[in-house]
Amino acid sequence: MISEIDFQDSIHVLGFSDELNKLLLQLYLDNRKEIRRILSELAPKLPSYHSLEWRLDVQLASRSLRQQIEPAVTIKLHLNQNEDQSARVLQTDPSTLLHLIRQLEQALGEMKTNHCRRIVRNMK
Repeated sequence: MISEIDFQDSIHVLGFSDELNKLLLQLYLDNRKEIRRILSELAPKLPSYHSLEWRLDVQLASRSLRQQIEPAVTIKLHLNQNEDQSARVLQTDPSTLLHLIRQLEQALGEMKTNHCRRIVRNMK
C-alpha cells in the first residue's frame, strides 16, 4: 500500500524505460488490493512471544576442582503459533547473554530510524 511516488522511486532504480515504468505503475494501481492479499497469504506464520522463565545456575566446585565458578543462565521461552503453544529451552553464559542483549537493543534502536519506519509503514 505504498503511494505512487514511492512506487515510482522503487522501480526507478531498476533502470527500466519511462514507458515501462508508467505501465508498471498502472498495473500496480489497478491490482493493488490483489497484490496485498496474495502477499499476506504468502507471509510466514511466525511464532509469537507468550512468556519467559529464567534461572541462574552457578557451579561453585566439583570433585576435581575445589574452587571454580561457572555461571549459566537457563531460559525457557513459551511461544504461540496458530493457537498451539510450544516451549524452547536455551542455556548460555552471562557474557553471551549480555552480548545478545546489546545486539537486540541496537536492533531496536535501528527500528526507530526514519528509514526503517518508512519500510515498516509500507509493509503494513
